[in-house]
Amino acid sequence: MAAITASMVAELRAKTDAPMMECKKALTEADGNMEKAEEILRVKLGNKAGKAAARVTAEGVVTAFIDGKTGALLETNCETDFVTKNDSFLAMARAAAELIARNNPSDIAALGALPYSQDGFGPTLEEVRKGLIGKIGENMSFRRFKRFDGAKQLAAYLHGTRIGVVVEYEGDDTAAKDVAMHVAAMKPVALTSADVPAELIEKERSVATAKAQESGKPADIAAKMIEGSVQKYLKEVSLFNQPFVKNDKQSVEQMLKSANTQVKGFTLYVVGEGIEKKVDDFAAEVAAQVAAAKSAA
Repeated sequence: MAAITASMVAELRAKTDAPMMECKKALTEADGNMEKAEEILRVKLGNKAGKAAARVTAEGVVTAFIDGKTGALLETNCETDFVTKNDSFLAMARAAAELIARNNPSDIAALGALPYSQDGFGPTLEEVRKGLIGKIGENMSFRRFKRFDGAKQLAAYLHGTRIGVVVEYEGDDTAAKDVAMHVAAMKPVALTSADVPAELIEKERSVATAKAQESGKPADIAAKMIEGSVQKYLKEVSLFNQPFVKNDKQSVEQMLKSANTQVKGFTLYVVGEGIEKKVDDFAAEVAAQVAAAKSAA
């Protein structure tokens, strides 16, 4: 049996908003497995835990660059929200997106090696990054990017600096831009139900099965409950099936059909998605400093 520490309970509570004792019980039942404990809380507490777990805490910005049918979407991270408003940091992040589109680097290392100068630093983007770290006093890094270059038209939408979307399409520019805004708001995981990753479906089925078992319903009814939950989930997370944000009387697919537009794909970046941000325990830090001072005396 894994030891359940206070920090583990605090981490799960921060992710789910669940009561402290429920978090401890879930971790105990999951033998310390954080992901399994989240699923247990979803079964017990419903969607509240799942929605809270989707929140992200790492800082940074998403930038986009499009020139005709060539473009790029980039996430650049930093330590605090304060730096996301720094002009030099923003200039570097925007320039990096353009460098990706125009030079097609193979990875983050290749991106850093591209020629670029800013704020007296250079001659490469990596040297500018290192220079700004020293100037601003905070770590920053390029996390991920996607480059677009093909026969498809491109539409980009940035919601502030934390959410960025690029849509690949054929047809009407306005409809494509509306879809990009819709993706930023509703965060689908795939174009259609058939495109939803199998592991996500299996995870949802597992949660639905646990809920059905807890309901005590007969097996045939429980099976229908499970399948109904899975189908509802698929409809909620597939772009074409989602109600269009500007007119919920029609689906995104229906809106696109009326605009004679085809969306071939989309890329959505949310700053810090999947990154665990360090949470400092101030009380523990003070206690450690006091102990160190006593031992030194």
